[in-house]
Amino acid sequence: MCSHNSEHKHSHNHEEHEHEHHEHGGHNHEAEHDSCGCHEHEEHEHHHHEHEEHGHGHEHGACGCGHHHEHSHEHEHHHEHGHEGCCCSHSHCGCSHEGGFSGGQKTIIARCIASAVLLVACIIIRNKVAMPRLAQLLMFAVPYLIIGYDVLLRAAINIFHGEVFDENFLMGIATVGAFALGEYPEGVFVMLFSQIGELFEDYAVDKSRDSIAELMNIRPDSANLEKDGSITVVTPEEVHIGDVIVVRVGEKVPLDGVLIEGETDLDTKALTGESMPRHVALNEAVLSGCINLSGVIKVRVEKEFGESTVTKILNLVENAASKKTKAESFITRFAHWYTPVVVCLAVAVAFLPPLLQLGSWSEWVRRALVFLIVSCPCALVISVPMGFFVGIGSASKRGILIKGSCYIEALSNLSTAVFDKTGTLTKGVFAVTEINAADSDKDALLRLAAFAESSSIHPVAVSITNAWKEKNPEYEISEGSVQNIKEHAGFGVEALIDGKTVCCGNNAYMEKLGISIDRRFESGTLVHVAEDGVYKGTITISDELKEQSVKALQSLKSAGVKKTVMLTGDAESVAKKVAASLGIDEYKAGLLPDDKLDIVEKLITESSGNGVVSFVGDGINDAPVLRRADVGISMGALGSDAAIEASDVVLMDDNPLKVAEAVKISRKTMAVVKQNIWFSLGVKVLVLAAGVLGVAPLWLAVFADVGVLVLAVANAMRAGRFAKA
Repeated sequence: MCSHNSEHKHSHNHEEHEHEHHEHGGHNHEAEHDSCGCHEHEEHEHHHHEHEEHGHGHEHGACGCGHHHEHSHEHEHHHEHGHEGCCCSHSHCGCSHEGGFSGGQKTIIARCIASAVLLVACIIIRNKVAMPRLAQLLMFAVPYLIIGYDVLLRAAINIFHGEVFDENFLMGIATVGAFALGEYPEGVFVMLFSQIGELFEDYAVDKSRDSIAELMNIRPDSANLEKDGSITVVTPEEVHIGDVIVVRVGEKVPLDGVLIEGETDLDTKALTGESMPRHVALNEAVLSGCINLSGVIKVRVEKEFGESTVTKILNLVENAASKKTKAESFITRFAHWYTPVVVCLAVAVAFLPPLLQLGSWSEWVRRALVFLIVSCPCALVISVPMGFFVGIGSASKRGILIKGSCYIEALSNLSTAVFDKTGTLTKGVFAVTEINAADSDKDALLRLAAFAESSSIHPVAVSITNAWKEKNPEYEISEGSVQNIKEHAGFGVEALIDGKTVCCGNNAYMEKLGISIDRRFESGTLVHVAEDGVYKGTITISDELKEQSVKALQSLKSAGVKKTVMLTGDAESVAKKVAASLGIDEYKAGLLPDDKLDIVEKLITESSGNGVVSFVGDGINDAPVLRRADVGISMGALGSDAAIEASDVVLMDDNPLKVAEAVKISRKTMAVVKQNIWFSLGVKVLVLAAGVLGVAPLWLAVFADVGVLVLAVANAMRAGRFAKA
């Protein structure tokens, strides 16, 4: 973005007007942020679009154990998640679970109920009837196999595939060991508790994906292609630039384009998070992913499906898991050695004390079984990434697209928020903000300026004529009303209005005409007006503040952000006035893009180790600064390719309040993640210690494994609930 004095071909050089050009274009974003520790992982398999089916997969490498979830959804996309990071291997295949449990989950529930009933019956029978040990074993084997046959089967399959440290194997060894010790009810109960825990975990995982699944539903399945007067239903991939598509009421807009027939209201909630429909009329842009609400429209396609807004957003969200936080990377490394070490300790606990005559074999084997059950790091490996996943999903529902969990971690430590001015804190649209008439007749002054500027397309001239039209909507400025319009390059414009010569322009133009100006003006772009050589007054043109800007800055301060900075290429007087209005801590004016980059780098150096520096831009310009900041946040990026590629966080509309909202979501997410880490580690350490001392029964070990996992997953889902900024 460059800043320069406005010297336009149509002769306008209005004083103090700094116009910032936007550079359109994208680039590959491969910035590495040391502050958040993000990095790419090759093991992530990203989504593949195949017409009407949408699939995605994530693989989290951590230890040699496998955890596999496979869910089938009825909303026309498929999830397949493999967590090669915990020592469990759950496979729940089901049909629709939009309103409750899936078919596979219902089967597990039925098996749990049957096994629990039979277990109670077996215990009653054993207490009432004296039975030999073999008969007891065979009797308790019935509820055991009903609830655990699939665990034993998966354990055998995984061992065959070389996955020894698998939760199925560990749970199988623990329960078979309990049977070998004659603890039949405890063996069945451990398996039953494990399956119930996995059931609730699986259900919680499904529920936690709702926000992302809702976002995925913006992907259109078909397009109504119009050719030679007929309409053919095709896939979006078959439509090309220049084709005309028809979008009926209630349908999703399949591709980006321009409205060429009709008008309608569009539901943009899936893209922006805003519930207010957006009205579009002839020749206005229409973006894919919106829902047509009120009228049949025809759209001329401007982008191929692979380059459309909906595809870029889906790819952004789907690939977000590839950038891990330091916490996730720690969990990955931790899980690699945790399970093998604990299993080795279990073997030592089982054999060394009896060999040293420190107790009976049965007692120490029981303690070793506790070690085996607690040796799975599932609660950490699943709940920590899920916490970030839920946080990203919660943000996406509000039109805040966070490109990776590392940026959630960075935003949670935000200490300095740097803002571009034009288009970020201000509307980026010039408007008449003040009229100073020498004779107090403001309407007459505005009329003279509007008539004189009526033939110009300069932004300042347009703002003056628009201001006149707003006050006089019934009146048209006709060619006969204005005569002999002359433009003076670098000065202003001259015209004959009502038989009198009217001149509008900057200070230099008034000096050239020998006309003195009665007063000095503090800020804004100034247009002085003279009639027959007599000064009539001055009109001030300024970029208006956004309605939410003041509250946005206050929200950031209340969220704990220590410093706010505004950078602009505009004049010092304009920047000072805006900064004072918003309560900005620091501001820098008259900057070029390189100057902004230098200032952000200096701020990053100053805050090194003490917080994170973000830069918030309007999503089109300032790409180098967006990339250099610890967290680059582009605002108003709906339809902007440059914004999606250049920034780390994309705000789909131009509401600056969402910066504070993103910070609050990030801090809530990080709090939940840290709670899960400490809770999971703490419980496991306590139960391992209790296991060595012989005071931890097998059911407590199962709680330390599956129970903690369920609680951690449930806690992770809290990351999706928070109060708005």
